[in-house]
This record gives sequence, C-alpha cells and structure tokens, in this order.
Amino acid sequence: MKPKDIAEHFILSSSPHAHANSSVSRIMLDVIIALLPTTAAGIWFFGLPAVWTVATCVATCIATEALCRLAMKRESTIGDLSAVVTGLLLALNLPAGIPLWMAVAGSVFAIGVAKQVFGGIGMNPFNPALAARAFMLISFTGPMTTWLKPLWWRTPDAMTTATPLALMKRLYAVDCTASATPHAQHALEKLPSLCDMLVGNMPGCIGEVSAAALAIGAAYLLFRKVITWHIPVAFIATVVVYSLVAGGAPAYAQVLTGGVMIGACFMATDYVTSPTTSAGKLVFGFGCGLLCMLIRQFGSYPEGCSFAILIMNAVAPLINRWTQPKPFGAK
Repeated sequence: MKPKDIAEHFILSSSPHAHANSSVSRIMLDVIIALLPTTAAGIWFFGLPAVWTVATCVATCIATEALCRLAMKRESTIGDLSAVVTGLLLALNLPAGIPLWMAVAGSVFAIGVAKQVFGGIGMNPFNPALAARAFMLISFTGPMTTWLKPLWWRTPDAMTTATPLALMKRLYAVDCTASATPHAQHALEKLPSLCDMLVGNMPGCIGEVSAAALAIGAAYLLFRKVITWHIPVAFIATVVVYSLVAGGAPAYAQVLTGGVMIGACFMATDYVTSPTTSAGKLVFGFGCGLLCMLIRQFGSYPEGCSFAILIMNAVAPLINRWTQPKPFGAK
C-alpha cells in the first residue's frame, strides 16, 4: 500500500476513541422515564395542585433555557431534554400547594442562574434543581414548609399538616436519650405507618413521598446503567447507621420520609456535580448522608438533604482529585 493510501485510511483524532451508544438526550429520557412512577404517585396523592406545579416548572424551565441560549447567541439545547429533567426534579421537590408564581421564580433561577450562567449543561458546579430549591426555601420559607395533606389522609378536618420529618423534629430531643422518653414514644404513634411511607400516603414534597415509586425508578436507572450503586448505597447506609447510633426516630422513618430516597437516587447521582471515580462516589455518598443527618438533628430545618448534596457538590472536584487512580507507570 502506498503512503498516500495509508494516510487516507488512518485518520488521527483526539480521544475518546471508544464511544458508547448513549447520548445526553437518551440519558435524560431515561431519567424522565425513571421519574414517571413517583410523579404519578405524587399526582395520585395530591391531585390537581401537583399537576399544575409539575407543568409550570417544566414549561418555565424549557422557556428559560430557550431564552437564555437566544440571549447568549448560542445554539439551542432544548432537544437534549436536560431542561425538562431540571423542571421535573424541581417540581418533585416542591410542596403541591405552592403558589405557581413561586414555582416560576424557582424554575427561572434553576436554569438562568444555576445552569446557564456557568455555560450550560456540563459546566454547572451545583445541581440546578437543588440550588433552586434552596433559593426558594430561603426566599419563601412559609409556602415551602406548608404541606397539603394527601387526598387519602386519615385527618379530613385539615387542609394542611406537618410532615413526618417536622413531627420528628419537634417531638424528638437532640440527645441520644430521646428515644427512651414518653414524649418520644408518643411521636411513634403519630408517624405514618410503614405501609403509608412505602406507598406515599403522607405529607411531603410531590416526588419524595412514595419510596416504592422511587425505588422502581432507581432500579430502572441501574438496569439502564445510567447510575451506579455507589452513591445511593453509601448515602442510604450512612443514614441508617447514623440513625441506629444516634437514637431518636427509627432508621426506616429517616430513610423513607423526606428527601433521602429521591436525593440519593436522582439528585446526588447527577453526572456533572458528582465524582467520577468509584471510590469518590462512595465518599460523596457518605458525606451526603452524614451531612443530611447532622442538619436534621442539629439544624433549624427538619430536612437537610438538599443542603447536604449542595455542600458535597462544592467538594466533588476535590474528591475527584483525591481518588483519581494514578496512570500506569506514574510515580
């Protein structure tokens, strides 16, 4: 073969040379599919308010992404479905009865500030949906902590009620001896049953109430190899161990209520804001679970999942550096 023919057959290019069949839009579509069970459960338990919140967040995120890309004179990225995922995740982390204009404000913040200001998908240091939820919790504390009771809740005389986490925060003392007090024992009687926690018949955010629906979605993502087991297992295991050691609320209640399930399986596993190495993912999941429980026990908020993940997002680059394997032959 002549040298000219060789040059035509062997084209040099930069890495990567081995490509997977997945794409950004395919991965985002898988996440949307995985979120459908918990979305359906939230709509079943909270009705039309949940529908309007989800629709508002998704539509606003898409519109904000389109306008931001247009203003920056860059190509549109609506087709990659990342804005849809951000809107859906934000809606699932909101109370069903929140005023829709607040949902619009949070969605604009998620896309315009937490994502596009940094350059768009793949460049944001913090999870956009969680950043928006933290912004809304600080800005609209009252509506963000007012919870509609499920349609099938056993107290029909009230339109709103406390979440199990808020109940545990009020009735359990901070110290480890709280579980032995009659006051804490009385808290167990007011908590939802294990069955209610699994199916989602309890107050809370739209997408965090049904642990069973979240588990189905997580299993789908694991099957599709969109996520790995490292972060969810490390996150949930840390919450369980901390609960058993610290006492107070039962470990199953800490896992099945609040944002642990949706946070561990759908928020902490975000590709952009989490470590890439297996060891790093374990460290990241452990840190998320530990910070979540520390905030729950000692913080002013009953829930600490969102803030825990955001804090770990900030140290994810350092975890990547510490856990990066050395190249073969390197000293």
